[in-house]
Amino acid sequence: MIFHGNLMTAALALTLVPGLASAHFQLSYTEDTMIDRPGDVPVKLIFWHPFENGHVMDMGEPLEFYAIHRGEKIDLKDTLTQTSFTGSSNEAVAWDGNVPVKRAGDYVLVTVPAPYYEQSEDIYIQQITKAYLNRNTLPTDWTEPQGLKTEIVPMVKPYNVIAGSTFTGRVMSNGEPVAGAEIEIEYMAAEPDMATSSPKEATAGPMPGGAVVAISDANGYFTFGVPKAGYWGFAALGVGPDTEHEGKELSQDAVIWIRAYDVE
Repeated sequence: MIFHGNLMTAALALTLVPGLASAHFQLSYTEDTMIDRPGDVPVKLIFWHPFENGHVMDMGEPLEFYAIHRGEKIDLKDTLTQTSFTGSSNEAVAWDGNVPVKRAGDYVLVTVPAPYYEQSEDIYIQQITKAYLNRNTLPTDWTEPQGLKTEIVPMVKPYNVIAGSTFTGRVMSNGEPVAGAEIEIEYMAAEPDMATSSPKEATAGPMPGGAVVAISDANGYFTFGVPKAGYWGFAALGVGPDTEHEGKELSQDAVIWIRAYDVE
């Protein structure tokens, strides 16, 4: 896999931006990314502030929810049921679904949520989100873009990143790279408890100084040093082609979740 020289520039652009509030993040959460046995894998769709176990936003019914496996689309919308998720400060609408993981290979989970109205900013937010599962360590789909309006394409296998190494992604909009994209980065400090639909105990706190941010280079690439095992989310803000919804500004964001592990 070829990396571009501008990756170093993008990596050096990583910074803390005090002016940014804690990030909204669309979650597509599974307890594990590496699946040993065939069966249905439960998924929770939550719109949340996961780094600080903060405010939970009501999710409308997702417009699309599906998996890509060996290049084929598996529609999962019929598996969704409306539920709720209780964070540290409030309870909000979330969705439970499942993924039938049978054959070996990658399962790329795609969630296209309904736009969410953020009253405090008077804008809509739509975070088109990808997450990854794999069965039996056979890579099949993770390197490919999924043809979404906007997405982050991983340059590092996203379901078993080594903590202490780096993750590189490429921000795309309508199939074209996005230069100068602002990518907010969050650690899932308190993972959801699948049984209680509430957070488990937090294993980290928010970074001082505000949101962690990287800027994509001229070819859409960015790199982040992954310091800790667990789930990491990357949200490229306002990079999608759609900029308006119901007469108001729309921030159409690309989100990707990766899973990092310690070397043991």
